Amino acid sequence: MNKISVIIPTLNEEDCIGRLLRHLKMNSSKDIIAEFIIVDGGSNDATTEIVSNIEDTILLYSKKGRAVQMNVGAEHATGNILYFLHADSFPPMDFDALIAAEVGKGNPAGCFKMKFDRAHWWLKLASWFTKFHWRACRGGDQSQFITKELFEELGCFDERFMVYEDNDLINKLYARNQFVVIQKWLTTSARRYSANGIWKLQYHFWTIYIKKWFGASAEELHRYYLKNIA
Repeated sequence: MNKISVIIPTLNEEDCIGRLLRHLKMNSSKDIIAEFIIVDGGSNDATTEIVSNIEDTILLYSKKGRAVQMNVGAEHATGNILYFLHADSFPPMDFDALIAAEVGKGNPAGCFKMKFDRAHWWLKLASWFTKFHWRACRGGDQSQFITKELFEELGCFDERFMVYEDNDLINKLYARNQFVVIQKWLTTSARRYSANGIWKLQYHFWTIYIKKWFGASAEELHRYYLKNIA
């Protein structure tokens, strides 16, 4: 039977992590979930305290960087399916059964379509596009499931990437035609758009995507992110 290890990297997520874990537990089955793994990258707020007080949750620590943190979680996972989730992204009801069903049908990796928690017309339009299989419509906020066997075969997350780590793995999966979009809505926070401005942030995200397309290194992408995105 397929078992899912949910892996969530955190860094100062006290506003989200408690709500997310309660949401996950209410919308999944113990028959399918192997464990919930939180990998903290050095929070200096109440994130780890909140996680420590939630039953049946594994708290791990690593150096900062989502790629590193998610790899640490994968190393400790006992499930045969890994589900990587951002701390501000809330998957649909029965997300675990939906993922297990896709793997059972022979789809070893994929994500959900995604909508934002803010009613701006551009964010609604961007959300609508995530239902399509087009590579340009993918991103880590949509969450990502992948069998542990395939994840290890692809070399896990490339830890050189401090940003764009999700997309790097997704590129490898698309190159092998091993990615599916589950047609159920995941809801993610628009907080970065609120902090940076919608058009400014979208421009910088597109720039990062294009830079990577033309061969920019992981270090160059990280420098650009630190310079331009709050």
